[in-house]
Amino acid sequence: MPTPSQTEAVPLDHYERSILKALQADGRLTNQDLARQVGLSPSACWRRVKGLEEAGVILRYTAVLDSKKVGIGETVFAHVSMARHSKASSDEFADLMRKQPEVMECFFTTGAADIMLRVAIPSVAAYDHFLENVIFNAPGVSQVHSDFALRQIKFETALPL
Repeated sequence: MPTPSQTEAVPLDHYERSILKALQADGRLTNQDLARQVGLSPSACWRRVKGLEEAGVILRYTAVLDSKKVGIGETVFAHVSMARHSKASSDEFADLMRKQPEVMECFFTTGAADIMLRVAIPSVAAYDHFLENVIFNAPGVSQVHSDFALRQIKFETALPL
């Protein structure tokens, strides 16, 4: 499988889509079980999985946790507006966000704000601390609007293939 650029889609056949669906549902499948499930021999299945990993389609394997059970009780969507728009300030803010463990997702966006963050945090007080010590000290930030999630209606990690 050729290695595409980071923004280029990888052409996937029926077997590769089946492999990806199965692994998204259960990343702990053995190669034997995965091969049986998708209708390939174990060696052919292993080669395809390795190709998907090498092409960057499969980024990593992980466990999905129940946030409440591990003490992460709040999800906040922070909409950040920047005072100036330059590559340097955008890169600096992105680098800062990558270092913050409570920032689960960070997107540059269009619309009312320049950046949207999904922040997983133990409490309102912890979010206040995060704002005061990280966001408000970040260079170029002019405004932050925060929305606290009341309850989660849907949560998926699997992409719709």
